[in-house]
Amino acid sequence: METGFPWGSTPTVNVGLWRSDAIVLFDWLNTTDLNTVPVTHPAQKQALTDLLARLEDEDVSDSTAEEIAAAQNEVAKDMGW
Repeated sequence: METGFPWGSTPTVNVGLWRSDAIVLFDWLNTTDLNTVPVTHPAQKQALTDLLARLEDEDVSDSTAEEIAAAQNEVAKDMGW
């Protein structure tokens, strides 16, 4: 665990994501009205907002439409459901 932005001394975890997953998640979070996402607790919405903020700090935030489409295809190709 590390401590750092934006929570100061609150414990954090590092989650490794496949780049394509990060692009797909960033695009979805960035284009979704989080007020319409069903949640059972306000912390869920905040956690999604926090995830978006962290993804904005990564190089996926500058992805082109072509890169987003390629990432979506890559992530979806072996779903099996």
